[in-house]
Amino acid sequence: MSNVQTFVEVKEQRNSKKKQVGILGGNFNPVHIAHLIMADQVGRSLGLEKVYLMPSNEPPHVDPKETIDVSDRLKMLELAIADNPLLDIEKIEINRQGKSYTYETMKILTEKYPNTDFYFVIGGDMVEYLPKWYKVDELMQLVQFVGVKRPNYPTETSYPMIWIDMPDMNISSTDLRKKIAQGCSVNYLLPENVLHYIQEKGLYLDEI
Repeated sequence: MSNVQTFVEVKEQRNSKKKQVGILGGNFNPVHIAHLIMADQVGRSLGLEKVYLMPSNEPPHVDPKETIDVSDRLKMLELAIADNPLLDIEKIEINRQGKSYTYETMKILTEKYPNTDFYFVIGGDMVEYLPKWYKVDELMQLVQFVGVKRPNYPTETSYPMIWIDMPDMNISSTDLRKKIAQGCSVNYLLPENVLHYIQEKGLYLDEI
């Protein structure tokens, strides 16, 4: 039995009195156009009121030494979404500090906003790792997962999942940091105002 839902099924299941918002978590170190397109495509495809980009304070799977100061990541996010009213920033994990576990974050948000349905967005390459997520079964009771399709990654999963198509863009923050350190061009791979900020602040120049 398939766990893939259609947009029509999703809309029929919605409580019209509730707000419908998306959450896209990440380190955003730095934010780039694939992040923004993913958030925008999901929001518009599902008719969500907002899609919040939620920067991690200290991701469980990332060496904190590889992450620049949170103030710089937040400023780049602010610059990146400035001209898109659909997108916003959720700072809960930054404000809580410590390691950022999705279940704990969404438990707080669902309790704080009981009249909101949350759609948690992940890349198709992450779906196979869901069984390893902290308290993933409990998390599934709090949010609807939305998977963004990626070439060469299967869409079969035992978890309920809405799948969204998106142009294939093999862009990663890790690669961008290395390119910047090597003096290579990253034009058009991230918003121009974000690139200017990185250059003005001299960010990522010591990336190995």
